Amino acid sequence: MSRVHTLKVIAETLNQSNDLKEMLQSVLEKLLEVTGLSTGWVFLTNEEPNYTFVADVNLPPALSRDEKMPMCQGGCWCLDKIWDGRLQKAVNIINCKRIEDAIEFDCGDTKGITHHATVPLIAGGEKFGLLNVAEPGKNEFTEDELDLLQSVSFQIGTAIKRTKLFEAQQKKAEQYAKLDEFSRAIWKMDDIHHLPQCAVEHFGCLFDLDSLALFIKEENVLALRSIYFQGTSQKIHKRYPISPNEELEDTLQNHKIYKELKGYGLSIGKPFIIPLLIGEEWIGCLIGNLETDNSNDIDEDVLRALGDHLALVLEKARLFERSRELALIEERNRLARDLHDSVNQKLFSLSLTARGLKEYVKRLPENEMIVESLSEMQTLSQEVVGEMRAMIWQLKPAGLEEGVIVSLKKYGESLGLNVTEQIEGVGNIPRMVEETLWRVGQEALNNVHKHSRVNEVHLFLSRKKDEIILRVRDEGCGFTIRENNWSFGLSSMKERTEIMGGQMKLESEPGTGTTVEVRFQIKQERGSFNGD
Repeated sequence: MSRVHTLKVIAETLNQSNDLKEMLQSVLEKLLEVTGLSTGWVFLTNEEPNYTFVADVNLPPALSRDEKMPMCQGGCWCLDKIWDGRLQKAVNIINCKRIEDAIEFDCGDTKGITHHATVPLIAGGEKFGLLNVAEPGKNEFTEDELDLLQSVSFQIGTAIKRTKLFEAQQKKAEQYAKLDEFSRAIWKMDDIHHLPQCAVEHFGCLFDLDSLALFIKEENVLALRSIYFQGTSQKIHKRYPISPNEELEDTLQNHKIYKELKGYGLSIGKPFIIPLLIGEEWIGCLIGNLETDNSNDIDEDVLRALGDHLALVLEKARLFERSRELALIEERNRLARDLHDSVNQKLFSLSLTARGLKEYVKRLPENEMIVESLSEMQTLSQEVVGEMRAMIWQLKPAGLEEGVIVSLKKYGESLGLNVTEQIEGVGNIPRMVEETLWRVGQEALNNVHKHSRVNEVHLFLSRKKDEIILRVRDEGCGFTIRENNWSFGLSSMKERTEIMGGQMKLESEPGTGTTVEVRFQIKQERGSFNGD
């Protein structure tokens, strides 16, 4: 009856709380009360050599000194046995290493405790820790006592498993709530250029991450777009070349990205990798660093769901960017047509009218002032017509459908430049890349016209299987390059190129001319962020 009563009391105690530490402390106190033992403690174990000291009752001063430091660090024989699989049931421990050490080094009073019984806490074949109980002057426990402790340990092990499952479900529910908050925040964003930084900031803050990095696949490169470290996010522009059909895992391994991330203050100690997938194709990935505390682990289902949400938002932002570019191009075309059909024609008519009137006035007496005014009117109207044509070219380059080089050549000639061109290779150029080449080349030709002090310029376009190169070269006065102090025009050219996933190189020295080179890696497949 005493055994039945003890198990009943233990079961009732275990059912009173879902907090693991509180439950173990209560059941240890109750166990010692009903068995008449004086001292006990509980360890929860992880992978060797990690363990946690979670509950104790009436520890002797030698073991409770310095905030129970002797129990919280160092090893012992009972822990060694549970880790190596030798501890399967309740047993007598002949002596206690922690107590022996306390006696040997005169660390305080042990209250007559020299031995203890050790019981593994097991449920369903899973080991959670161990229970130790002791009594001053007691060197050995009987078989009946050990059997009772074994039965109690099964109850405690089952309660621990139940509690851990409850905590896991509760934690998962909390993480899904955070996932919902994260999704609500990023679904509002359509700007592909600010989305990466916003995403890592929300993710890092909501899930208390130590560090996080977001990569986006852009043509034949994997671009590090943003990082989160110790509560702060920032944009990054670091690019890693990849093979066209390279898998994500191969990319991360081949380029040693973990090592590179240390340069940005990221330490991947306990990493997770979330591939961002559209269908079966990966368009990027998140690499995060969790704290060493296991309680910070994020459920794998939550991570996958988060990756799916972020991938869809990135795809939505990319499509929105394309639609905005198309709308902008359409608006430019409309404005160009309106200017050409109305204002440009009227200015041209004004120029012809001024010219005809000037010829007529020449035959009249005392006409010098009138002729001079009409000449000035004709000159001004012709200049305005030229500027209007250049503006129309900027809005809608007639002939772009014939190729970007044809358009740039015509535009350069409209500025009064003598343009030579060279083309290598054949093939279509993605629309958004062609638009970028046109705008950057246009600005480069403007700079030649305004600053080079020469009228000759050479255009070079190379279109290979996976690469496009545009080069604008003049033999003018040149200048000293100071990248930290670039003009607005040069900075805009570089930014426009990099936004589309390309690279711009500028070469110039005083007296040697200037070369602007724009280079794009091209891959004709769906899922790229650089247009098609």
